[in-house]
Amino acid sequence: MILIADSGSSKCDWVLYDNITNDLSRTRTKGLNPNILSGEKIAKLLCKNKELFSIRKIVEKVYFYGAGCGTSKSQEKVKEVLNTHFSNAITVTVKEDLMAAVLATTNEPAIIAILGTGSNCCYYDGKTIQTKIPSLGYVIMDEASGNYFGKELLRSYYYNQLPFDLRVSLEQSFKLEPQKVLDKIYNSKYPNKYLASFARFLILNVEHPFVIEMLRKGIKAFIQNHILTYSNEFKNVPIHFVGSIAYHTQSLIKEELEKFGLKAKSFVRRPVESLIENIVEIENSIENKSKRITM
Repeated sequence: MILIADSGSSKCDWVLYDNITNDLSRTRTKGLNPNILSGEKIAKLLCKNKELFSIRKIVEKVYFYGAGCGTSKSQEKVKEVLNTHFSNAITVTVKEDLMAAVLATTNEPAIIAILGTGSNCCYYDGKTIQTKIPSLGYVIMDEASGNYFGKELLRSYYYNQLPFDLRVSLEQSFKLEPQKVLDKIYNSKYPNKYLASFARFLILNVEHPFVIEMLRKGIKAFIQNHILTYSNEFKNVPIHFVGSIAYHTQSLIKEELEKFGLKAKSFVRRPVESLIENIVEIENSIENKSKRITM
Protein backbone atom coordinates (compact mmCIF):
# COMPACT_ATOMS: atom_id res chain seq x y z
CA MET A 1 0.00 0.00 0.00
CA ILE A 2 1.37 3.37 -1.07
CA LEU A 3 0.02 6.65 0.35
CA ILE A 4 0.39 9.84 -1.65
CA ALA A 5 -0.37 13.29 -0.22
CA ASP A 6 -0.54 16.66 -1.92
CA SER A 7 -0.88 19.31 0.76
CA GLY A 8 -1.46 23.01 0.34
CA SER A 9 -2.02 25.38 3.24
CA SER A 10 -5.80 25.03 2.95
CA LYS A 11 -6.32 21.34 2.21
CA CYS A 12 -4.46 18.08 1.78
CA ASP A 13 -5.54 15.42 -0.74
CA TRP A 14 -4.61 11.84 0.20
CA VAL A 15 -4.63 8.88 -2.19
CA LEU A 16 -4.02 5.27 -1.16
CA TYR A 17 -2.70 3.14 -4.01
CA ASP A 18 -2.94 -0.64 -3.74
CA ASN A 19 0.05 -1.83 -5.78
CA ILE A 20 -1.41 -5.34 -6.03
CA THR A 21 -4.94 -4.58 -7.22
CA ASN A 22 -4.16 -1.10 -8.62
CA ASP A 23 -7.17 0.27 -6.74
CA LEU A 24 -7.24 3.88 -5.54
CA SER A 25 -9.04 5.33 -2.54
CA ARG A 26 -9.13 8.98 -1.54
CA THR A 27 -9.68 11.25 1.41
CA ARG A 28 -8.98 14.84 2.38
CA THR A 29 -7.85 16.69 5.48
CA LYS A 30 -7.03 20.28 6.26
CA GLY A 31 -3.67 21.45 4.97
CA LEU A 32 -0.68 20.25 7.00
CA ASN A 33 1.67 23.20 6.69
CA PRO A 34 4.44 22.77 9.31
CA ASN A 35 5.06 26.52 9.34
CA ILE A 36 1.51 27.04 10.61
CA LEU A 37 0.74 23.87 12.60
CA SER A 38 2.70 22.19 15.38
CA GLY A 39 3.65 18.53 15.11
CA GLU A 40 1.01 17.74 17.72
CA LYS A 41 -1.73 19.44 15.70
CA ILE A 42 -0.66 17.63 12.54
CA ALA A 43 -0.82 14.32 14.40
CA LYS A 44 -4.33 15.13 15.67
CA LEU A 45 -5.55 15.87 12.15
CA LEU A 46 -4.26 12.49 10.98
CA CYS A 47 -5.96 10.66 13.84
CA LYS A 48 -9.18 12.59 13.33
CA ASN A 49 -9.52 11.34 9.76
CA LYS A 50 -11.21 7.90 9.85
CA GLU A 51 -9.68 6.67 6.59
CA LEU A 52 -6.11 7.62 7.53
CA PHE A 53 -6.54 6.16 11.00
CA SER A 54 -7.89 2.85 9.67
CA ILE A 55 -4.95 2.31 7.26
CA ARG A 56 -2.18 3.45 9.60
CA LYS A 57 -0.83 -0.13 9.99
CA ILE A 58 -0.93 -1.24 6.35
CA VAL A 59 0.79 1.66 4.57
CA GLU A 60 4.22 0.61 3.27
CA LYS A 61 5.35 3.84 1.63
CA VAL A 62 4.38 7.47 2.07
CA TYR A 63 4.99 10.24 -0.47
CA PHE A 64 4.13 13.59 1.11
CA TYR A 65 4.41 16.84 -0.86
CA GLY A 66 3.44 19.91 1.12
CA ALA A 67 3.38 23.67 1.41
CA GLY A 68 5.85 24.80 4.04
CA CYS A 69 8.13 21.80 3.51
CA GLY A 70 10.90 23.67 1.74
CA THR A 71 13.50 23.33 4.50
CA SER A 72 15.10 20.28 6.09
CA LYS A 73 13.75 21.33 9.49
CA SER A 74 10.13 21.49 8.32
CA GLN A 75 10.52 18.25 6.37
CA GLU A 76 11.82 16.43 9.45
CA LYS A 77 8.94 17.80 11.50
CA VAL A 78 6.35 16.33 9.14
CA LYS A 79 8.34 13.14 8.59
CA GLU A 80 8.49 12.44 12.32
CA VAL A 81 4.70 12.71 12.62
CA LEU A 82 4.11 10.51 9.56
CA ASN A 83 6.59 7.88 10.77
CA THR A 84 4.77 7.73 14.10
CA HIS A 85 1.29 7.53 12.59
CA PHE A 86 2.17 5.06 9.80
CA SER A 87 4.45 3.01 12.04
CA ASN A 88 4.91 0.10 9.61
CA ALA A 89 5.90 2.25 6.64
CA ILE A 90 9.26 1.24 5.19
CA THR A 91 9.93 4.66 3.68
CA VAL A 92 8.47 8.12 4.26
CA THR A 93 9.37 10.81 1.73
CA VAL A 94 8.60 14.46 2.52
CA LYS A 95 9.23 17.16 -0.06
CA GLU A 96 7.95 20.66 -0.75
CA ASP A 97 4.79 21.20 -2.75
CA LEU A 98 6.87 22.51 -5.64
CA MET A 99 7.99 18.96 -6.38
CA ALA A 100 4.37 17.80 -6.53
CA ALA A 101 3.66 20.58 -9.00
CA VAL A 102 6.67 19.51 -11.07
CA LEU A 103 5.70 15.83 -11.14
CA ALA A 104 2.12 16.79 -11.99
CA THR A 105 3.19 18.64 -15.13
CA THR A 106 6.40 17.22 -16.54
CA ASN A 107 9.44 14.99 -16.29
CA GLU A 108 11.44 17.36 -18.47
CA PRO A 109 13.18 20.66 -17.65
CA ALA A 110 10.63 23.46 -17.17
CA ILE A 111 9.60 26.48 -15.14
CA ILE A 112 6.75 25.65 -12.77
CA ALA A 113 4.50 28.33 -11.26
CA ILE A 114 2.04 27.64 -8.43
CA LEU A 115 -0.94 29.93 -7.95
CA GLY A 116 -3.27 28.46 -5.35
CA THR A 117 -3.89 29.50 -1.75
CA GLY A 118 -0.26 30.58 -1.85
CA SER A 119 2.15 31.11 -4.74
CA ASN A 120 5.65 30.00 -5.69
CA CYS A 121 7.87 29.42 -8.69
CA CYS A 122 10.85 27.23 -9.55
CA TYR A 123 13.03 25.84 -12.30
CA TYR A 124 13.23 22.06 -12.70
CA ASP A 125 16.33 20.81 -14.51
CA GLY A 126 14.98 17.29 -14.99
CA LYS A 127 16.32 16.04 -11.67
CA THR A 128 16.28 18.75 -9.03
CA ILE A 129 14.38 21.95 -8.20
CA GLN A 130 16.12 25.30 -8.27
CA THR A 131 14.61 28.44 -6.74
CA LYS A 132 15.95 31.97 -6.98
CA ILE A 133 13.50 33.68 -4.62
CA PRO A 134 12.95 32.38 -1.07
CA SER A 135 9.31 31.68 -0.22
CA LEU A 136 8.39 33.91 2.73
CA GLY A 137 4.72 33.01 2.83
CA TYR A 138 1.39 34.77 2.81
CA VAL A 139 2.35 37.77 4.96
CA ILE A 140 5.21 39.09 2.82
CA MET A 141 4.98 37.45 -0.61
CA ASP A 142 2.51 35.15 -2.41
CA GLU A 143 1.72 37.49 -5.30
CA ALA A 144 -1.30 36.42 -7.40
CA SER A 145 -2.30 33.74 -4.87
CA GLY A 146 -5.70 33.27 -3.30
CA ASN A 147 -4.71 34.97 -0.06
CA TYR A 148 -2.98 37.79 -1.95
CA PHE A 149 -6.15 38.57 -3.88
CA GLY A 150 -8.21 38.15 -0.71
CA LYS A 151 -6.14 40.86 0.97
CA GLU A 152 -6.45 43.11 -2.08
CA LEU A 153 -10.24 42.69 -2.12
CA LEU A 154 -10.57 43.47 1.60
CA ARG A 155 -8.34 46.53 1.25
CA SER A 156 -10.46 47.82 -1.61
CA TYR A 157 -13.63 47.24 0.40
CA TYR A 158 -12.51 48.98 3.59
CA TYR A 159 -10.86 51.83 1.68
CA ASN A 160 -14.21 52.36 -0.07
CA GLN A 161 -12.64 51.73 -3.48
CA LEU A 162 -14.99 48.95 -4.63
CA PRO A 163 -17.64 49.83 -7.21
CA PHE A 164 -21.13 49.90 -5.67
CA ASP A 165 -22.34 46.69 -7.33
CA LEU A 166 -19.33 44.70 -6.14
CA ARG A 167 -19.58 46.18 -2.66
CA VAL A 168 -23.21 45.16 -2.27
CA SER A 169 -22.52 41.67 -3.64
CA LEU A 170 -19.55 41.20 -1.30
CA GLU A 171 -21.58 42.24 1.73
CA GLN A 172 -24.23 39.70 0.79
CA SER A 173 -21.63 36.94 0.50
CA PHE A 174 -19.48 37.56 3.60
CA LYS A 175 -19.75 38.81 7.16
CA LEU A 176 -17.61 41.94 7.01
CA GLU A 177 -17.87 43.44 10.49
CA PRO A 178 -14.33 44.77 11.11
CA GLN A 179 -13.88 42.95 14.42
CA LYS A 180 -14.91 39.61 12.94
CA VAL A 181 -12.48 40.08 10.06
CA LEU A 182 -9.69 41.00 12.49
CA ASP A 183 -10.40 37.90 14.58
CA LYS A 184 -10.28 35.67 11.50
CA ILE A 185 -6.97 37.13 10.37
CA TYR A 186 -5.13 37.47 13.67
CA ASN A 187 -6.72 34.90 15.97
CA SER A 188 -7.59 31.94 13.73
CA LYS A 189 -5.48 28.87 12.96
CA TYR A 190 -5.67 29.38 9.20
CA PRO A 191 -5.59 33.13 8.37
CA ASN A 192 -4.24 32.40 4.88
CA LYS A 193 -7.14 30.06 4.19
CA TYR A 194 -9.61 32.70 5.35
CA LEU A 195 -8.07 35.35 3.11
CA ALA A 196 -8.01 32.94 0.17
CA SER A 197 -11.75 32.31 0.58
CA PHE A 198 -12.37 35.82 -0.78
CA ALA A 199 -10.66 34.89 -4.04
CA ARG A 200 -13.72 32.85 -5.00
CA PHE A 201 -15.67 36.10 -5.12
CA LEU A 202 -13.21 37.49 -7.66
CA ILE A 203 -13.46 34.34 -9.79
CA LEU A 204 -17.25 34.62 -9.80
CA ASN A 205 -16.93 38.22 -10.95
CA VAL A 206 -13.96 37.69 -13.24
CA GLU A 207 -15.57 39.66 -16.09
CA HIS A 208 -16.06 42.82 -14.01
CA PRO A 209 -13.61 45.58 -15.13
CA PHE A 210 -12.53 46.34 -11.55
CA VAL A 211 -11.82 42.66 -10.84
CA ILE A 212 -9.96 42.24 -14.14
CA GLU A 213 -7.67 45.14 -13.25
CA MET A 214 -7.02 43.71 -9.77
CA LEU A 215 -6.21 40.28 -11.17
CA ARG A 216 -3.96 41.74 -13.87
CA LYS A 217 -2.01 43.72 -11.29
CA GLY A 218 -1.35 40.63 -9.14
CA ILE A 219 -0.47 38.42 -12.10
CA LYS A 220 1.91 41.05 -13.47
CA ALA A 221 3.62 41.31 -10.06
CA PHE A 222 4.05 37.52 -9.97
CA ILE A 223 5.55 37.45 -13.47
CA GLN A 224 7.95 40.30 -12.71
CA ASN A 225 9.02 39.11 -9.25
CA HIS A 226 9.24 35.40 -10.01
CA ILE A 227 9.10 34.20 -13.60
CA LEU A 228 11.35 36.92 -15.03
CA THR A 229 14.12 35.94 -12.62
CA TYR A 230 14.49 32.80 -14.75
CA SER A 231 15.39 34.80 -17.87
CA ASN A 232 18.14 32.39 -18.90
CA GLU A 233 15.92 29.34 -18.38
CA PHE A 234 12.65 30.33 -20.06
CA LYS A 235 14.46 30.86 -23.34
CA ASN A 236 14.82 27.11 -23.64
CA VAL A 237 12.11 25.49 -21.51
CA PRO A 238 8.28 25.73 -21.23
CA ILE A 239 6.32 27.37 -18.41
CA HIS A 240 3.63 25.36 -16.59
CA PHE A 241 1.05 26.74 -14.16
CA VAL A 242 -0.51 24.76 -11.31
CA GLY A 243 -3.34 25.58 -8.90
CA SER A 244 -6.94 26.77 -8.83
CA ILE A 245 -6.16 30.49 -9.15
CA ALA A 246 -3.95 29.85 -12.18
CA TYR A 247 -6.59 27.62 -13.75
CA HIS A 248 -9.44 30.12 -13.33
CA THR A 249 -7.42 33.14 -14.48
CA GLN A 250 -5.50 31.48 -17.30
CA SER A 251 -6.83 33.79 -20.00
CA LEU A 252 -5.47 36.81 -18.11
CA ILE A 253 -2.21 35.01 -17.37
CA LYS A 254 -1.74 34.28 -21.07
CA GLU A 255 -2.36 37.92 -21.92
CA GLU A 256 0.06 39.20 -19.29
CA LEU A 257 2.74 36.68 -20.29
CA GLU A 258 2.39 37.76 -23.91
CA LYS A 259 3.34 41.30 -22.91
CA PHE A 260 6.72 39.90 -21.87
CA GLY A 261 7.03 37.68 -24.94
CA LEU A 262 6.23 34.53 -22.96
CA LYS A 263 3.74 31.67 -23.27
CA ALA A 264 2.32 29.07 -20.88
CA LYS A 265 2.37 25.46 -22.02
CA SER A 266 -0.20 24.06 -19.58
CA PHE A 267 -2.56 24.84 -16.69
CA VAL A 268 -3.24 22.12 -14.12
CA ARG A 269 -6.04 22.80 -11.65
CA ARG A 270 -5.57 19.83 -9.32
CA PRO A 271 -2.06 18.37 -9.54
CA VAL A 272 -2.82 15.31 -7.42
CA GLU A 273 -4.28 13.31 -10.35
CA SER A 274 -1.19 13.68 -12.55
CA LEU A 275 1.00 13.23 -9.49
CA ILE A 276 -0.57 9.82 -8.82
CA GLU A 277 0.11 8.67 -12.37
CA ASN A 278 3.75 9.73 -12.13
CA ILE A 279 4.38 8.03 -8.78
CA VAL A 280 2.59 4.84 -9.84
CA GLU A 281 4.81 4.76 -12.93
CA ILE A 282 7.89 5.19 -10.72
CA GLU A 283 6.75 2.43 -8.36
CA ASN A 284 6.03 0.03 -11.24
CA SER A 285 9.47 0.75 -12.66
CA ILE A 286 11.08 -0.04 -9.28
CA GLU A 287 9.06 -3.25 -8.98
CA ASN A 288 10.00 -4.38 -12.50
CA LYS A 289 13.68 -3.75 -11.83
CA SER A 290 13.43 -5.74 -8.62
CA LYS A 291 11.83 -8.68 -10.43
CA ARG A 292 14.59 -8.70 -13.06
CA ILE A 293 17.27 -8.73 -10.39
CA THR A 294 15.71 -11.70 -8.53
CA MET A 295 15.15 -13.76 -11.66
